[in-house]
Amino acid sequence: MFFQLFIGSFVIPITILVQVIFIQIAIKQLRKLESGDSYLSLFNKTMPVVLVLSISTLWLLAALSIAIWIWAGFFQLLGCFSTLEESLYFSMVAFTTLGFGDVTLPNDWRILSGMIAANGLVLFGLNTAFLIEVLHRTIVGKR
Repeated sequence: MFFQLFIGSFVIPITILVQVIFIQIAIKQLRKLESGDSYLSLFNKTMPVVLVLSISTLWLLAALSIAIWIWAGFFQLLGCFSTLEESLYFSMVAFTTLGFGDVTLPNDWRILSGMIAANGLVLFGLNTAFLIEVLHRTIVGKR
C-alpha cells in the first residue's frame, strides 16, 4: 500500500509540472498577442474569440494527453497490464474519472486508480480556470 502511495505521489507532481509548463507557454504567447510584440500582433485586433479559445483548448488537451501517457508508462513499468493499449485505455478512463470498470488495475495496485482520478480532477480544474481567464481576457481585450 505504501509503495502505491509513493508511486502516485511521484507521478502526480510530474503531470502537474507538465501541465503548468504548458500553461506557462500559453501565457507567454497570449501576452505577446496582447502586447503586439510578435507576428501574432497582426491578428491582435482581428483574431476571433473562437480561434483563441480553440487553440488554447487544444494546447491544454495536448498536455493532458501527455499526462495520460505518463500514467500509462508507469502502469507498463509496474506490469499492471499486458499491453500498452490496455494501459492507455485504463489511464484515459481513470484520468477522466469516467471509470467504465471493464479494465481494472490488479488488486495490488488498485489504490493508484483513485490517485489517477484525483490527478485528472485537479488538472481539469486547473485547465478550466485557465480557459475562463483566457475567455475573460479575450472578450475584455476585444472591447
